[in-house]
Amino acid sequence: MNGKNGHEGTGKPREFVTTRWSLILSAANLGTEEQKARDALAELCRTYWRPIFSFVRARGYSIEDAQDLTQDFFVTILKNNWLQHADRNRGRFRSLLLRSLQNFLINAAEKTHAHKRGGGVEFISWDDWMAEAPSQLSIPVQALDSLAPERIFDLTWAMAVVEHASQRLQEECESKGKLWLFQALSSYLTDERDELSYANLSAELGMAKPSVKKQLHHMRQRYRSLLRDEVSQTVEDPADVDDEIRYLCASLATETE
Repeated sequence: MNGKNGHEGTGKPREFVTTRWSLILSAANLGTEEQKARDALAELCRTYWRPIFSFVRARGYSIEDAQDLTQDFFVTILKNNWLQHADRNRGRFRSLLLRSLQNFLINAAEKTHAHKRGGGVEFISWDDWMAEAPSQLSIPVQALDSLAPERIFDLTWAMAVVEHASQRLQEECESKGKLWLFQALSSYLTDERDELSYANLSAELGMAKPSVKKQLHHMRQRYRSLLRDEVSQTVEDPADVDDEIRYLCASLATETE
Protein backbone atom coordinates (compact mmCIF):
# COMPACT_ATOMS: atom_id res chain seq x y z
CA MET A 1 0.00 0.00 0.00
CA ASN A 2 1.36 3.40 -0.89
CA GLY A 3 0.29 6.86 0.19
CA LYS A 4 1.62 8.76 -2.83
CA ASN A 5 -0.73 10.66 -5.06
CA GLY A 6 -2.24 8.95 -8.06
CA HIS A 7 -1.70 11.95 -10.37
CA GLU A 8 2.09 12.05 -10.59
CA GLY A 9 3.37 13.83 -13.65
CA THR A 10 0.01 15.30 -14.63
CA GLY A 11 0.75 18.77 -13.28
CA LYS A 12 -2.74 19.15 -11.85
CA PRO A 13 -4.81 17.57 -9.08
CA ARG A 14 -6.88 14.50 -9.84
CA GLU A 15 -10.57 15.28 -10.28
CA PHE A 16 -12.51 14.19 -7.22
CA VAL A 17 -15.92 12.85 -8.13
CA THR A 18 -18.90 12.21 -5.89
CA THR A 19 -18.13 9.24 -3.65
CA ARG A 20 -20.44 6.64 -2.18
CA TRP A 21 -19.89 7.98 1.33
CA SER A 22 -20.52 11.62 0.38
CA LEU A 23 -23.72 10.50 -1.37
CA ILE A 24 -24.84 8.70 1.79
CA LEU A 25 -24.10 11.74 3.94
CA SER A 26 -25.85 14.08 1.53
CA ALA A 27 -29.00 11.97 1.55
CA ALA A 28 -28.93 11.70 5.33
CA ASN A 29 -28.52 15.43 5.82
CA LEU A 30 -30.82 16.70 3.09
CA GLY A 31 -33.32 13.85 2.88
CA THR A 32 -32.77 13.48 -0.88
CA GLU A 33 -31.92 10.58 -3.20
CA GLU A 34 -32.44 8.10 -0.39
CA GLN A 35 -32.61 5.08 -2.71
CA LYS A 36 -29.29 5.98 -4.36
CA ALA A 37 -27.77 6.40 -0.92
CA ARG A 38 -29.08 3.01 0.19
CA ASP A 39 -27.63 1.42 -2.95
CA ALA A 40 -24.28 3.09 -2.25
CA LEU A 41 -24.37 1.88 1.34
CA ALA A 42 -25.21 -1.66 0.23
CA GLU A 43 -22.26 -1.62 -2.16
CA LEU A 44 -19.90 -0.47 0.59
CA CYS A 45 -21.19 -3.23 2.84
CA ARG A 46 -20.57 -5.85 0.16
CA THR A 47 -17.06 -4.50 -0.29
CA TYR A 48 -16.15 -4.34 3.39
CA TRP A 49 -18.02 -7.27 4.93
CA ARG A 50 -14.82 -9.12 5.82
CA PRO A 51 -13.70 -6.57 8.45
CA ILE A 52 -17.16 -6.78 10.02
CA PHE A 53 -17.10 -10.58 10.10
CA SER A 54 -13.51 -10.62 11.40
CA PHE A 55 -14.37 -8.18 14.19
CA VAL A 56 -17.33 -10.27 15.32
CA ARG A 57 -15.19 -13.42 15.27
CA ALA A 58 -12.50 -11.63 17.29
CA ARG A 59 -15.11 -10.86 19.93
CA GLY A 60 -15.33 -14.59 20.61
CA TYR A 61 -18.29 -15.66 18.49
CA SER A 62 -18.28 -18.93 16.55
CA ILE A 63 -18.14 -18.85 12.75
CA GLU A 64 -21.85 -19.63 12.48
CA ASP A 65 -22.86 -17.00 15.04
CA ALA A 66 -20.55 -14.45 13.41
CA GLN A 67 -22.22 -15.14 10.06
CA ASP A 68 -25.65 -14.62 11.60
CA LEU A 69 -24.62 -11.42 13.36
CA THR A 70 -22.91 -9.99 10.28
CA GLN A 71 -26.01 -10.54 8.17
CA ASP A 72 -28.23 -9.11 10.90
CA PHE A 73 -26.00 -6.05 11.15
CA PHE A 74 -26.29 -5.45 7.40
CA VAL A 75 -30.07 -5.65 7.59
CA THR A 76 -30.11 -3.27 10.55
CA ILE A 77 -28.15 -0.50 8.84
CA LEU A 78 -29.77 -0.95 5.43
CA LYS A 79 -33.40 -1.15 6.55
CA ASN A 80 -33.54 0.97 9.67
CA ASN A 81 -32.70 4.63 10.31
CA TRP A 82 -28.94 4.26 10.24
CA LEU A 83 -28.64 6.81 7.42
CA GLN A 84 -30.09 9.50 9.65
CA HIS A 85 -27.23 9.00 12.09
CA ALA A 86 -24.53 9.18 9.42
CA ASP A 87 -23.98 12.91 9.84
CA ARG A 88 -20.87 14.83 8.84
CA ASN A 89 -19.63 15.14 12.41
CA ARG A 90 -19.28 11.40 12.98
CA GLY A 91 -16.14 10.80 10.91
CA ARG A 92 -15.31 8.45 8.08
CA PHE A 93 -17.31 5.46 6.95
CA ARG A 94 -14.83 3.03 8.52
CA SER A 95 -14.99 4.71 11.93
CA LEU A 96 -18.75 5.13 11.95
CA LEU A 97 -19.33 1.56 10.81
CA LEU A 98 -17.12 0.21 13.60
CA ARG A 99 -18.91 2.26 16.27
CA SER A 100 -22.27 1.13 14.91
CA LEU A 101 -21.11 -2.50 14.94
CA GLN A 102 -19.91 -2.21 18.54
CA ASN A 103 -23.29 -0.83 19.61
CA PHE A 104 -25.09 -3.49 17.58
CA LEU A 105 -23.21 -6.29 19.34
CA ILE A 106 -24.02 -4.82 22.74
CA ASN A 107 -27.71 -4.87 21.85
CA ALA A 108 -27.44 -8.30 20.21
CA ALA A 109 -26.01 -9.78 23.39
CA GLU A 110 -29.23 -8.84 25.15
CA LYS A 111 -31.49 -10.52 22.61
CA THR A 112 -32.20 -14.03 21.40
CA HIS A 113 -31.71 -14.30 17.65
CA ALA A 114 -34.52 -16.66 16.73
CA HIS A 115 -35.21 -15.23 13.27
CA LYS A 116 -33.66 -16.39 10.04
CA ARG A 117 -30.13 -15.19 9.34
CA GLY A 118 -30.16 -11.66 7.95
CA GLY A 119 -33.93 -11.48 8.05
CA GLY A 120 -34.00 -13.55 4.87
CA VAL A 121 -31.71 -11.12 3.04
CA GLU A 122 -28.32 -12.44 1.89
CA PHE A 123 -25.64 -9.93 0.94
CA ILE A 124 -22.68 -12.29 0.77
CA SER A 125 -22.07 -15.95 0.10
CA TRP A 126 -20.55 -17.65 3.10
CA ASP A 127 -19.63 -20.63 0.92
CA ASP A 128 -17.59 -18.28 -1.26
CA TRP A 129 -15.98 -16.73 1.82
CA MET A 130 -14.92 -20.08 3.20
CA ALA A 131 -13.65 -21.15 -0.24
CA GLU A 132 -11.61 -17.97 -0.62
CA ALA A 133 -10.18 -17.87 2.90
CA PRO A 134 -7.44 -17.17 3.63
CA SER A 135 -7.38 -14.11 1.41
CA GLN A 136 -4.35 -12.97 -0.57
CA LEU A 137 -3.32 -10.96 2.49
CA SER A 138 -3.93 -13.24 5.45
CA ILE A 139 -3.68 -12.25 9.10
CA PRO A 140 -0.99 -14.18 11.00
CA VAL A 141 -2.35 -16.52 13.67
CA GLN A 142 -0.31 -14.74 16.34
CA ALA A 143 -1.96 -11.45 15.38
CA LEU A 144 -5.43 -12.95 15.73
CA ASP A 145 -4.51 -14.15 19.21
CA SER A 146 -2.85 -10.94 20.40
CA LEU A 147 -4.59 -8.01 18.68
CA ALA A 148 -7.71 -6.29 19.99
CA PRO A 149 -10.84 -6.77 17.84
CA GLU A 150 -10.66 -3.08 16.84
CA ARG A 151 -7.13 -3.56 15.50
CA ILE A 152 -8.19 -6.66 13.59
CA PHE A 153 -11.07 -4.67 12.08
CA ASP A 154 -8.71 -1.93 10.84
CA LEU A 155 -6.17 -4.46 9.57
CA THR A 156 -8.80 -6.43 7.66
CA TRP A 157 -10.26 -3.18 6.31
CA ALA A 158 -6.84 -2.13 4.99
CA MET A 159 -6.44 -5.54 3.38
CA ALA A 160 -9.81 -5.15 1.65
CA VAL A 161 -8.76 -1.77 0.22
CA VAL A 162 -5.50 -3.20 -1.12
CA GLU A 163 -7.15 -6.28 -2.58
CA HIS A 164 -9.90 -4.33 -4.32
CA ALA A 165 -7.40 -1.93 -5.88
CA SER A 166 -5.24 -4.85 -7.00
CA GLN A 167 -8.26 -6.71 -8.39
CA ARG A 168 -9.34 -3.67 -10.40
CA LEU A 169 -5.82 -3.32 -11.80
CA GLN A 170 -5.76 -6.99 -12.74
CA GLU A 171 -9.09 -6.67 -14.53
CA GLU A 172 -7.85 -3.63 -16.44
CA CYS A 173 -4.69 -5.44 -17.52
CA GLU A 174 -6.68 -8.49 -18.56
CA SER A 175 -9.04 -6.37 -20.66
CA LYS A 176 -5.99 -5.02 -22.52
CA GLY A 177 -4.50 -8.48 -23.05
CA LYS A 178 -1.76 -7.83 -20.50
CA LEU A 179 -2.71 -10.21 -17.74
CA TRP A 180 0.70 -11.85 -18.12
CA LEU A 181 2.36 -8.51 -17.36
CA PHE A 182 0.26 -7.99 -14.24
CA GLN A 183 1.08 -11.49 -13.01
CA ALA A 184 4.79 -10.82 -13.47
CA LEU A 185 4.89 -7.33 -11.92
CA SER A 186 2.10 -7.30 -9.32
CA SER A 187 4.45 -8.48 -6.57
CA TYR A 188 6.49 -5.30 -7.03
CA LEU A 189 3.72 -2.70 -6.97
CA THR A 190 4.72 -1.45 -3.53
CA ASP A 191 8.31 -2.72 -3.54
CA GLU A 192 10.65 0.15 -4.35
CA ARG A 193 13.72 -1.21 -2.62
CA ASP A 194 17.11 -0.91 -4.29
CA GLU A 195 17.53 -4.69 -4.42
CA LEU A 196 14.69 -5.02 -6.94
CA SER A 197 16.38 -6.80 -9.85
CA TYR A 198 15.30 -5.33 -13.16
CA ALA A 199 17.83 -7.60 -14.82
CA ASN A 200 16.01 -10.70 -13.56
CA LEU A 201 12.62 -9.27 -14.55
CA SER A 202 13.99 -8.38 -17.96
CA ALA A 203 15.19 -11.93 -18.50
CA GLU A 204 11.92 -13.41 -17.20
CA LEU A 205 9.74 -11.24 -19.44
CA GLY A 206 12.02 -11.18 -22.46
CA MET A 207 11.94 -7.38 -22.44
CA ALA A 208 14.69 -4.78 -22.40
CA LYS A 209 15.45 -3.41 -18.94
CA PRO A 210 14.26 0.16 -19.80
CA SER A 211 10.94 -1.27 -21.00
CA VAL A 212 10.50 -3.24 -17.77
CA LYS A 213 11.18 -0.11 -15.71
CA LYS A 214 8.66 1.87 -17.78
CA GLN A 215 5.95 -0.79 -17.51
CA LEU A 216 6.42 -1.16 -13.75
CA HIS A 217 6.42 2.61 -13.26
CA HIS A 218 3.13 2.96 -15.14
CA MET A 219 1.58 0.02 -13.31
CA ARG A 220 2.57 1.49 -9.94
CA GLN A 221 1.06 4.83 -10.89
CA ARG A 222 -2.20 3.18 -11.90
CA TYR A 223 -2.26 1.08 -8.74
CA ARG A 224 -1.82 4.18 -6.57
CA SER A 225 -4.61 5.92 -8.45
CA LEU A 226 -6.96 2.96 -7.93
CA LEU A 227 -5.92 2.78 -4.28
CA ARG A 228 -6.80 6.42 -3.76
CA ASP A 229 -10.11 5.88 -5.54
CA GLU A 230 -10.98 2.97 -3.24
CA VAL A 231 -10.21 5.07 -0.15
CA SER A 232 -12.04 8.09 -1.56
CA GLN A 233 -15.27 6.09 -1.61
CA THR A 234 -15.21 5.92 2.20
CA VAL A 235 -14.50 9.58 3.04
CA GLU A 236 -16.52 12.70 2.43
CA ASP A 237 -13.76 15.30 2.25
CA PRO A 238 -11.02 14.82 -0.41
CA ALA A 239 -8.57 16.28 2.11
CA ASP A 240 -9.09 13.19 4.28
CA VAL A 241 -7.88 10.70 1.66
CA ASP A 242 -4.17 11.00 2.45
CA ASP A 243 -4.77 10.78 6.21
CA GLU A 244 -6.92 7.68 5.74
CA ILE A 245 -4.28 6.06 3.54
CA ARG A 246 -1.60 6.76 6.14
CA TYR A 247 -3.80 5.27 8.85
CA LEU A 248 -4.46 2.13 6.81
CA CYS A 249 -0.75 1.79 5.99
CA ALA A 250 -0.02 1.89 9.72
CA SER A 251 -2.67 -0.79 10.25
CA LEU A 252 -1.10 -2.98 7.57
CA ALA A 253 2.26 -2.65 9.31
CA THR A 254 0.72 -4.80 12.06
CA GLU A 255 0.84 -7.74 9.67
CA THR A 256 4.62 -7.77 9.65
CA GLU A 257 5.19 -7.14 13.36
